[in-house]
Amino acid sequence: MNALYDHPEVVLLSGGVGGARLARGFNQLEECRTTVVVNTGDDDWVYGVLVSPDLDTVVYTVAEQEGPHGWGRAEETWKVMEALARFPIDTTFLLGDKDLALNLFRTMQLKQGRSLSWVTARVAEAFGVRIGLLPATDQTLRTKVRTVSGEWLDFQDYFVRRQHRDRVTEIRFDGADQAVAAPGVVEAIEDARAVIIAPSNPPLSIWPILAVPGIRQALQGTSQVIAVSPLFGGKALKGPAAEVMAGLGLPPGNRGVAEAYRGLLTGLVLDESDAEDVPLLAAEGLDAWATDTRIAEPAAAARLAAWILELL
Repeated sequence: MNALYDHPEVVLLSGGVGGARLARGFNQLEECRTTVVVNTGDDDWVYGVLVSPDLDTVVYTVAEQEGPHGWGRAEETWKVMEALARFPIDTTFLLGDKDLALNLFRTMQLKQGRSLSWVTARVAEAFGVRIGLLPATDQTLRTKVRTVSGEWLDFQDYFVRRQHRDRVTEIRFDGADQAVAAPGVVEAIEDARAVIIAPSNPPLSIWPILAVPGIRQALQGTSQVIAVSPLFGGKALKGPAAEVMAGLGLPPGNRGVAEAYRGLLTGLVLDESDAEDVPLLAAEGLDAWATDTRIAEPAAAARLAAWILELL
């Protein structure tokens, strides 16, 4: 295993903007050796290149080059998209020029036989990312959602092209049964003092990681697994976390977050707006704490990461 990922103090499971922002927080704690394991269920082929949205969001955010909405690149240009719009193709999925360059590099290297892990390491180096960064798997893993109409949708069709308007009733992870955890992932989890599950959408961003054989089993052997809830007052600030959990039959609010990770958690961190849930979760046998979990700003993310370390 690459020395960068040897014996981490903390492993962070990450997906989406919330995961990337907490990764930025841990990256600022020089005393904490951290490896981030990232969801790849959102990956897809777009305009002939393989996009890995969650991996790239972590890189851009940790490097403080993320776009104004938390995804994509800062100071992006859109010349390629403007040119593509001349043709009879769907350009709903926006891919900026600088973002396209990264995805072209990834695609070229994969076609030459490199692994996604190898590409991710090179991308992290290019952006000066110090934190350890691993995809959950190097194999193809694709999140599919079933809507109330019975239709199965690719993740990017559901989330980007249809703006997650459809009610989700079922979810599956194509390729999971053939997938293998990327090199270093299981070892990092087994070596870590604790695993932190980022404030990501549990079914859409974290379940794909847990679907990779060996990862859930490694977590079950870890002494501390603490999740950070993505909810504020029982709802997500943005994105469909609460709606997706409801559609899948999970309980409302933070009880649903706890249920989404049943059998894995030793604790759950809530936002201070949900402090009344702490005794309710404690009554169900789960340690819970409340603090300010709004981490859009780097300093706030570092504060939360340091606060979590104090729990360990």
